[in-house]
Amino acid sequence: MVNFSTFFRHKAALATGLTFVISGIIFGTWAALIPFVKQKFGLDEAQLGMLLLAMPAGVTLMNPFSVPLLNRFGAANTTLWSLGLAAIFFVLPITMPTVWLVAIALFTAGMAFSSANVAMNTCASLLENRAGLRIFSSCHGLWSAGAMTGAALAGTATGWGVPPIWYVCLLALIHLTMAWRLKKPLRQVPDDPQTSSPGQKASGFVLPNKALWTLILISLCTNLTEGTMADWSAVYMREVVGSGEAVAGWGFATYAFLMASGRFLGDELIARFGGKTVLRAGGMIVATGLLLIIFIQTKIAALAGFGLVGAGVSLGAPVLYAASARVPGMAKGAGLATMNTFAMISFMGGPAIIGFLAKAFSLPAAFGVVALFSGLWIWKSGKVI
Repeated sequence: MVNFSTFFRHKAALATGLTFVISGIIFGTWAALIPFVKQKFGLDEAQLGMLLLAMPAGVTLMNPFSVPLLNRFGAANTTLWSLGLAAIFFVLPITMPTVWLVAIALFTAGMAFSSANVAMNTCASLLENRAGLRIFSSCHGLWSAGAMTGAALAGTATGWGVPPIWYVCLLALIHLTMAWRLKKPLRQVPDDPQTSSPGQKASGFVLPNKALWTLILISLCTNLTEGTMADWSAVYMREVVGSGEAVAGWGFATYAFLMASGRFLGDELIARFGGKTVLRAGGMIVATGLLLIIFIQTKIAALAGFGLVGAGVSLGAPVLYAASARVPGMAKGAGLATMNTFAMISFMGGPAIIGFLAKAFSLPAAFGVVALFSGLWIWKSGKVI
């Protein structure tokens, strides 16, 4: 269970945790406003899926440059600058007058999001390794809590008639102010001398062995689920379930709330039952939630289903990332870095495939494909090292 006293006693840990909250709010806000962009330009599911590919393209392009940025500027400074840019760039997709400009805006937002993601996780890792704190899982829980808050507030605000452009501009201003206030405590993060050394060769992408391929395969399933919930839950609530604008964002908010709760309890659950059991149980819970969403298309059932999916997927990342760091026969960090590359592609590229499937068949049918992948996840969980 998360120990919040750790955060409040340690200024650098609290600042790091708050950067995860800010990042989560930004992403949750975007997830809740995707239906606004879809409606604004009259996009069908396949067109929206193509548009959503712009963000993973930015993430993929930026990934190789994240480590050099950390080497040059340090984890704290890279986090601050990346979050500031993300706050600005995530405003642009809502304000752009044409679809092509929205795509460019999403591309730049993906670059900022990628850099911030690497830098924030590095800060959390440095605090664990050099300050003796256990905050990594809790930081991810705080990200989920931020995503839940962002989605709920954005959905509620637009439902009350607040123009999305005004809302995201105000939010960006608040985030820029918060990032500025976190500058001093975040710079107390004990930077790793190896991270800053220009002569240090960072562990990068390596050819996966059999054990790592198993983890990558499960990670593709878990991240496809996460990406689908982020990009399509609000659309599903609005167009399949028939909820109003004020309620559409609550599907993702419910999902994010249960995900955050699971991550806050994650360390204790994994220690008690083991990673394999937790991972397999999570896949079963996800499958149950998706089937509930698909076959009982009411608001209450959908919210319950999204909540189950959030609970089930919550501990996928902690278990898989820990296991990838233990893969035998690989340099330190190489397995984790390689799996993360596939994970980010699946998280941000998978929803585009869901768009094509929704166009060809229906959105519930596309969600059914995600449910099938959860079955693969359950089957492969027993082979995790």
